[in-house]
Amino acid sequence: MKKLTFNQIKEALSTKTVGIAGCGGLGSNCAIALARVGIGTLIIVDFDVISEGNLNRQYFFRDQIGTKKVLALQDNISRINPLIKIQPHDLRLTSANIPVIFNGCDVVIEAFDLADQKQLFIETILTEMPSIPLVVGLGMAGWGENDTIHLRQSDNLYICGDEVTEIAPDCPPLAPRVGIVANMQANVTMELLLNGVKQGL
Repeated sequence: MKKLTFNQIKEALSTKTVGIAGCGGLGSNCAIALARVGIGTLIIVDFDVISEGNLNRQYFFRDQIGTKKVLALQDNISRINPLIKIQPHDLRLTSANIPVIFNGCDVVIEAFDLADQKQLFIETILTEMPSIPLVVGLGMAGWGENDTIHLRQSDNLYICGDEVTEIAPDCPPLAPRVGIVANMQANVTMELLLNGVKQGL
């Protein structure tokens, strides 16, 4: 592990841009983690609104119920670190607009719940933007079984999660495991962005 002071980390990350597709359990928590370490620019995309059922795992608050997720997350990030540049997009991602919105990102993070959205996003990034590292979350429902959560790399694709557990009525997404995977995604992103930064003394 590299040794860098927090000021060196913030200075290095302040010039970087990260895109996050989805502002739910994975995306909201990952964005907050990156905000706390001083990422320069965050591009956040989601078309959904906050519901009471989201509060068991997503970084929102009860008084934000009914608010667009991208707008509420923008506000929450700004309260933690007002220096971050935030580009919110309240829309549904398609194969046509993904390359436009995430153009210029140093790392892109996939943070969707639904399998079809995940597949569309991953396939589009790998096909249209293969040079950009893509960090995805796959398999984080339920609780316990910490030893099943891992990181797997395949070229420019980084998969965080157990890669098996699917969301179901008897296997819901909950804050602990979702948070572990979201923070793993943020940690992998930091590792990618800080690669090559000169070590501190």
